[in-house]
Amino acid sequence: MKKLHYSWVILAVTFISIIVAGIIRSSSGIFIDPFETEFGWGRPAISFAFAVGLFLYGFSGPFMAAFVDIFGLKKMMLYSMAILTVGLSLTFVMNSEWQLILIWGVMLGIGSGLFLTVLSTQVANRWFVKRRGLAVGFLTAATATGQLVLLPVLASFVENYSWRAAIALIFALSIAMLIIIAIFMKSWPKDVGTTPYGQDEHVLNEPPIISNRNPFKVAINSLIEGLKVKEFWLLAGSFFICGLSTSGLIGTHFISYCVSFGIPLVTAASLLSLMGVFDLIGTTVSGWLSDRFDNRWLLFWYYLLRGISLLFLPFALAQGSYVWLVIFSIFYGLDWIATVPPTVGLARQKFGLQKSAMMYGWITAAHQVGAGVAAFSGGVIFKIFDSYMWAFLFAGGFCLLGSLFVLLIKKHNPKEVV
Repeated sequence: MKKLHYSWVILAVTFISIIVAGIIRSSSGIFIDPFETEFGWGRPAISFAFAVGLFLYGFSGPFMAAFVDIFGLKKMMLYSMAILTVGLSLTFVMNSEWQLILIWGVMLGIGSGLFLTVLSTQVANRWFVKRRGLAVGFLTAATATGQLVLLPVLASFVENYSWRAAIALIFALSIAMLIIIAIFMKSWPKDVGTTPYGQDEHVLNEPPIISNRNPFKVAINSLIEGLKVKEFWLLAGSFFICGLSTSGLIGTHFISYCVSFGIPLVTAASLLSLMGVFDLIGTTVSGWLSDRFDNRWLLFWYYLLRGISLLFLPFALAQGSYVWLVIFSIFYGLDWIATVPPTVGLARQKFGLQKSAMMYGWITAAHQVGAGVAAFSGGVIFKIFDSYMWAFLFAGGFCLLGSLFVLLIKKHNPKEVV
């Protein structure tokens, strides 16, 4: 029987760690009401703390990539998970708003940054030659999987016990994850005497570990380098639109949009969960496709189809048809973050294996800016027009624009070594 390549063990450990970090980061929404009730804090203050966390996890990505190159992948995973664990433990004793901002804004934001931005790229680049796109797609889907599987459980704990019981659950998961990372995670294939999956055992072409360099300087220099390249602007611009049309708009306002048409809250939340199920399928398949087809054309179709679906949503809601809403949820869910594997692939093709993780980190930062713009502007548009319709129509239009951005990227030379 053929021995299991250790790259698949690394993939499994990384997948689980991203799930845990993802549920910690995404669980904030279920604690708004409990924190408001127990501590008497205003919703704007609580929301501000969570917004700080979203901002920091997005913008910490390129710096995390630099830290990984300097301190090593395993150490940074341990450090990041430890920050999450300590932050969760401090939640039990917090009693003021500034502590909430420090814990859920700064600590959990920075702690989740590695796992939710550049980790999938780092692992795929280091541990896979063949199936690299599939690995990125599988790891990218982990965040949605965590939200889908555990958020209802945490909500049940809050409802039936207390918010502290829910925190205790994810705290226990973070402790378990620390142990798993410590035992099974390795930084490089050579650490276990092997080569990346799909690479000849006699060929060693792993990028060297950078040492004795200022990680902040490395990250900023990478940004400056990227800003000089047309493809960076096109990828960052398209990913800005990706964030605007997913977590920023759908993730923040979809449920409220449904409720405004008289759809029950639980039903609207269930539709969002359905998107999560099909996101897992769509993103994994997208990774498989990105190994086989021109990544530019994959992104073209993803953004085009997403734009059409967003333009269709106001019609489906106006019709009051649950059938059309289910169809939208399935269709949109398949495309939710299917853009990630081909975006990572194009970054790798343009900037090379060693630089691609950090460049993708900055591209992800653009994604988070887009998400923030949509989250805020969606509320403003609703206040002005007493409807979300124009927010979703604008997002659909931007997606159509994004489909054109990616076609302007220069076609990759298949002879280029990546």
